[in-house]
Amino acid sequence: MTTFDKREEGFEKQFAHDQELRFKANARRNKLLGLWAAQKLGMSGAEAEAYAKEVIIADLEEAGDDDVFRKIRKDFDAKGVKDSDHQIRRTMDELMAAAVAQIKAS
Repeated sequence: MTTFDKREEGFEKQFAHDQELRFKANARRNKLLGLWAAQKLGMSGAEAEAYAKEVIIADLEEAGDDDVFRKIRKDFDAKGVKDSDHQIRRTMDELMAAAVAQIKAS
């Protein structure tokens, strides 16, 4: 195996590792976001956990965060929660940072 091949293999492993961490961070962020939204919607306990799972599943609909945002926005509108689109997106960003920190710490 040449130095180039070893280097290429190293980059491929790093890429796979980074993608795995991104997936885990995204799933953790969605759970935290679901619990945050559930609290705003007046849910707690098992109901809040179930809602958080719905948010995680909503993220599988399409690439990116728009599917999760739309779910939260729709549910907030249905229950009369007045948080703005900006507030929801800001919370998504803040919880992503928290999720990344939690994964790095573990």
